Amino acid sequence: MAEISFKSSGIKVSDPRLRKKIDLPPVGIKTPVEIGTGRSGIFQMHFDPISQIDDNLKNLILTNKGERLGNYSYGADLKRLTTELTSVENFDSLAMSKIRDAVKKSMPFVELDSFQSSSDKSIDKGVSQKGSITKIDIIVRYGVPQLKVTGRVISVSLYCIG
Repeated sequence: MAEISFKSSGIKVSDPRLRKKIDLPPVGIKTPVEIGTGRSGIFQMHFDPISQIDDNLKNLILTNKGERLGNYSYGADLKRLTTELTSVENFDSLAMSKIRDAVKKSMPFVELDSFQSSSDKSIDKGVSQKGSITKIDIIVRYGVPQLKVTGRVISVSLYCIG
């Protein structure tokens, strides 16, 4: 009778030598554009979809109609609204409506949860001529149901000289 060694019969599925870490490819370019490091390449990149969605939503909110080359209707167009800040009584509801419409059109997979804004009229940036600077902070809470992501928060600041 021949003796057979189990050492030469293969390796177990649980053997750590079989586990290989796979680096996922980048999802998109990080903004503002920076020089890339590591595996990013020439520009800094996002490697997970959630951080890319955060970046894209922030850019959508801060972009005004006509600023996006080749896509005139892209953006929430809040700049026009901030210039009328003193004469508009319902700034929050108008800004919320503009953001909701822009997200519905450009990022329909994002589900908006809540909106909050505050303004600070005491900003002094050394403006020599008459006028004041108002800083408007907007906080948007949202989720992405397809990715099972909830409770994300994005904050943007707008400045109005008036």
